[in-house]
Amino acid sequence: MKSFSVLPLKKDMLDNLNSLNYKTMTDIQEKSIPQIIKGADIFAQAKTGSGKTAAFGIGLLHSLNVKLFRVQALVLCPTRELAEQVTDELRRIARFQHNIKLLKITG
Repeated sequence: MKSFSVLPLKKDMLDNLNSLNYKTMTDIQEKSIPQIIKGADIFAQAKTGSGKTAAFGIGLLHSLNVKLFRVQALVLCPTRELAEQVTDELRRIARFQHNIKLLKITG
């Protein structure tokens, strides 16, 4: 497994990932994050707990422009519980950068 440091991520994001104990990428992260960073659309399937949220979250947060005050990403979740989990994890990963706003809307 490769370290997150092989990815072209900002130093602040790498430091935050390290503080969150993200040392090496899981299989799904290693295969998907480089593609997401390049702007590719991907479909991925992996077991629960394999790091899918971090995989798309790291790629998504990497590409945000904090100087643009508008919606830049939308994540759809099929259940309230999953929306809560995804929001919490994205907030943890987003701590590296100021001015990232996350809003969870459920109905």
